[in-house]
Amino acid sequence: MARPQAHDPASDPGVASLLGVPRGKPRTAPDEFTVITLCGSMRFRREFERLDAELTLTGHVVLTPAALAPSRDLDAEERAWLGRVHLQKVSMADEVLVVNVGDHVGESTRREIDHARSLGVAVSYLEPHAAADDADG
Repeated sequence: MARPQAHDPASDPGVASLLGVPRGKPRTAPDEFTVITLCGSMRFRREFERLDAELTLTGHVVLTPAALAPSRDLDAEERAWLGRVHLQKVSMADEVLVVNVGDHVGESTRREIDHARSLGVAVSYLEPHAAADDADG
């Protein structure tokens, strides 16, 4: 089976330019992949899917929150478990990209941002971010 044609970020600045990703060919050696964890509200599921595809095609390993069916009801224990799993994904990242559509950053996302910063993981935002308590400084 042929490998899909890699997206060239030089022809479409998209997210790659937002993250400061070098333009050109995607990375090919396993130890050269940048791991990017997406954080944010799953109400923006389509944006997560778009970013996952675009970043993967530009040569990144992308970790996202679990995409459960919107109708799935979670109890407190399940929510806590999924929160811990996602914090582990943040711990594994070289960079965190906050999917802050309309500058929405909820409590769980703030916790993930704080966790990333405590580990020295770079945090960037999809859209300009105004909250002083979350600002990268």
